[in-house]
Amino acid sequence: MCEIDSDIAAVLELVERTDSRKDQRKMIGIAGPPGSGKSTLAEQIVARLNARKPGQAALVPMDGFHLDNEALDRAGLRPIKGAPQTFDAHGFVAKVAELRARGITKNFPLFDRNADRTLRDAGTVGSEATIIVVEGNYLLLQQPPWAELRSLLDATVLLKPSFEILEERLIDRWISHGLSAEEAFQKAHGNDLRNARHVLENSMPADLTLTPVHRQPV
Repeated sequence: MCEIDSDIAAVLELVERTDSRKDQRKMIGIAGPPGSGKSTLAEQIVARLNARKPGQAALVPMDGFHLDNEALDRAGLRPIKGAPQTFDAHGFVAKVAELRARGITKNFPLFDRNADRTLRDAGTVGSEATIIVVEGNYLLLQQPPWAELRSLLDATVLLKPSFEILEERLIDRWISHGLSAEEAFQKAHGNDLRNARHVLENSMPADLTLTPVHRQPV
């Protein structure tokens, strides 16, 4: 079994053995630094769950809670977009709490990377969903209000590649977006790796920690 398949199997096993609370959805958090592969893993987990029973799982990414560029400009935070303080953390915590109740349909925001903006109510969790997979960099941060998320999640996963692996992946990611090798290096060593170090050094322990070692960009 390859590394990716074994990671998926480990997370699915965690989901299966996790009990949900009465009349509430099962809430699974997948956290990790930029470039760790958390978004890809979360998508794969939801796809596998829905292949078993269509509609039972929904994916809610943290990225939809980016503050708008106008708000970042007013606060002087646009140059560090992607850092913890550039998200609506309170709104994100409130939405995760709201999504726990079973049998309800709720909308949530998504982030359009091409347009570099948030799309209000672009995502939907259907009433039939009983498992919510929440993914994002800062789900396990110890600082408030992020720390409130831990009590809202029934099980958590932390992807924790080495710093060297993250550097390679992030540089490859920016090259794939059309940047030169030098530009990609500078970009990765800007916000991305600063935020990655913050996640690695300030996240609470998870129920399951995965240490990806493959070097392909994610």
